[in-house]
Amino acid sequence: MIFHSGMDNQPTTNPSRSLLVRLWPWLIVLFVLLFVGFIRVRLLDMPLERDEGEYAYAGQLLLQGIPPYELAYNMKLPGTYFAYALGMALFGQTVAGVHLTLIVANSLTIIFVFLLGRKLFGTTAGLVASAAFGILSVSPAVLGMEAHANHYVILFAVPATLLLWNAGESGQLWTLFFSGLLYGLAFLMKQQGICFCFFGGAFLVWRAIQNKIIVSTGFFKMFSCFGLGMFLPFGLTCLYLGLAGVFSKFWFWTFTYAGSYVTSLTLTEGWLRFCGYCQDWIIYSGFLALAAVGLLFAGRNNASRGQIIFAIGFLFFSFFGTAIGLYFRQHYFILLLPAFAIVVGLAVHSLQQVFQSAKAGIFFKIIPLLLFAAAFIWNCFCQRQFFFQWPADAVCQILYSGDIEPFAVMPVVGKYIREHSSTNARIAVVGSEPEIYFYAQRRSATGYIYTYALMEPQPNALKMQRDMIREIESGKPEFLVWVQNNNSWIIRPASKRLIFDWFFNYANDSYERVGVIDQPSWDKVFFAWDAAAKNYHVADEPHILVFKRKSALAN
Repeated sequence: MIFHSGMDNQPTTNPSRSLLVRLWPWLIVLFVLLFVGFIRVRLLDMPLERDEGEYAYAGQLLLQGIPPYELAYNMKLPGTYFAYALGMALFGQTVAGVHLTLIVANSLTIIFVFLLGRKLFGTTAGLVASAAFGILSVSPAVLGMEAHANHYVILFAVPATLLLWNAGESGQLWTLFFSGLLYGLAFLMKQQGICFCFFGGAFLVWRAIQNKIIVSTGFFKMFSCFGLGMFLPFGLTCLYLGLAGVFSKFWFWTFTYAGSYVTSLTLTEGWLRFCGYCQDWIIYSGFLALAAVGLLFAGRNNASRGQIIFAIGFLFFSFFGTAIGLYFRQHYFILLLPAFAIVVGLAVHSLQQVFQSAKAGIFFKIIPLLLFAAAFIWNCFCQRQFFFQWPADAVCQILYSGDIEPFAVMPVVGKYIREHSSTNARIAVVGSEPEIYFYAQRRSATGYIYTYALMEPQPNALKMQRDMIREIESGKPEFLVWVQNNNSWIIRPASKRLIFDWFFNYANDSYERVGVIDQPSWDKVFFAWDAAAKNYHVADEPHILVFKRKSALAN
């Protein structure tokens, strides 16, 4: 008898077909990247808003060797400052450089969402999740075009979650360590990242209970490796800031003051804010409906129950991140998008499983994909002007058309100061517009780059006003900028007004008005500079005044 190996009867493999099978999912991911990238590149020069201005200015200082919290006080952890500094080192200290950095971060997150969705529920779910996340991440409903810290939180949280699941399968300690390390970096970007750290810890405990090893040396080693990785970024940052001599300021602003800030709203106020924000999600009704229907069927799939619980847990802790402080600001919901996109991918996967188990025809099997495509196209259609038509300046103005925001005029203010001062000049902005420092490329004479804390009902408010006054008077800035806009102050009935009484006495004694930006409405702005500014009558509507020190004028 002659035996054959069996290989002789196998069909010849087509190498090009095999390569296409492996690459087709990545071609779709590439399409998503190019589509989202096109929208972002088109609006690359959209003016910075306040948070972006803060991060850009702090990143600018880092590139000059100035550590965080020395010349710029804020309650956020410094990770995003380092991310901005790295991006501006690569792409330039410009608005385009800031937004190119965001494109890189957003593109990497899209890829990580695909990998996580594929790992949990298969290739189709991963592709759906990456496309859903991509289009949601540029939406005006989450202020997605602006480079908020939340983009950088999820940049690290999503791959950390992928490694966490892998570690749950393999039990490898090094995978747990790097998962914890990435979660630690997510926290370093912004305090809300701690919620993802809690998710990681909860998952490890859940798996340990499942495997009945909760009281064991093995679980202790796993949790220790995860915890060590998670603590390392924060610990090294504390060491760096201690050596730089700014640790006490860092701790006050990011923990002492931040603690009072996140506890200032009541549950009723938080609920009203949340309900108000939910109105913006009407354009996502297709995704929401798809996710809801898919979750109803997902519970029927016992084989994927562990993955489903993992995805829902990820969604829950992500939402918890948006809810800290009960402010529910639009960009906070960026933290929710990866988990929500994964759930949309799960929904499509679950509906396909239902049709497959029912032995439906091929047409019925593609219905879930058609439903997702309809939701995706509807989302793009509703936002078509924002995505494809309006220019960058118009998008900035329309985004905030409910309020009169000065973001579009700040580049002009910064340019004037930059062109009329020496490179080592100090300036002071009295108001919450840190983007002026970035545009002017001049250092601040005061660390109070925001004035919200000075108006809040918190015990240090009056002391902060006195500190800001003292820093400005001792710093003798060459330029003073006064911002008359309630969105730059958020004055309350009980707010102390010492700084208002002080400012105009001080400005009239030592400075001369050289610029007026009058903004009676969001689409009408009038500029007056130098001689024209002196006699310009300013009404009570939002405006900006620019003053130059009299001794500097004499020179």
